[in-house]
Amino acid sequence: MDVALDLLIIFFLRLISVGMSTVRIVLLGRGRRGPATLLGFVESLIWVLVVARVLDGLDDPLRMVAFAAGFAAGTYAGSTVEEWLALGQSMVRVIAPVESTPVADRLRKEEVGVTVINGDGRDGEVRVTFCVVPRKKVSNILRLIRETNPEAYVTVDQTASVDLTQIKS
Repeated sequence: MDVALDLLIIFFLRLISVGMSTVRIVLLGRGRRGPATLLGFVESLIWVLVVARVLDGLDDPLRMVAFAAGFAAGTYAGSTVEEWLALGQSMVRVIAPVESTPVADRLRKEEVGVTVINGDGRDGEVRVTFCVVPRKKVSNILRLIRETNPEAYVTVDQTASVDLTQIKS
């Protein structure tokens, strides 16, 4: 087989398997065991095919470079796909002085569930606003917050929902 074609096959198969691995890990973290299991099967099958190709030409260092480059590209591609899928929910937390413009009303107009508590910050009283939103909507929520109160301190965390009916006593 043509060496260049073999190197491309190694690179692209490795890119696919590592990309799948990245998405599989995220799926597991989100409790999606079924799809993660299927991806794991395909990923390991591709890995065996790629390793066999590399070991078949162990005297050719370019095969190892193609394998490593495919790994690196797969890491990037997998994280890009995961970002595009944006599975799960995010907790958006807004901390701002009580005297500043509140963001809760603006978020509620967009039908976002919001919880507000008052607190005592370093420089005085603060309002802490919490909302849990689908990850795909986080950028829109952040835009609304910036438009409403650009001085607010904002953090975003990934969350995992808990089904209390599934908890054993």
